[in-house]
Amino acid sequence: MSIETQSPTAAFWSVSWKGVDYDSRHGGPFDRGSADSYYHRRRDPHYFLEGTHTSPRIDREDMTDLEIDAYYAGYEYNEESGDKKDWG
Repeated sequence: MSIETQSPTAAFWSVSWKGVDYDSRHGGPFDRGSADSYYHRRRDPHYFLEGTHTSPRIDREDMTDLEIDAYYAGYEYNEESGDKKDWG
């Protein structure tokens, strides 16, 4: 399903999913998609320039197609894994 590796030349984690490598840094599009799925939130493409809630939020209308694709990939990645917040 996925392979998570830390790049020796960059300060981010990479996730390979369905033949595509995604930057899964905290606050990035892939990360935000997976977090929205984890917390049972609706799909709402966005990301943060740096850390989540510690930098400007970029919403769908200002995202590139690749960033939107990464957000949806993160969402689907987490949906497929079944990793969900237990609010109980």
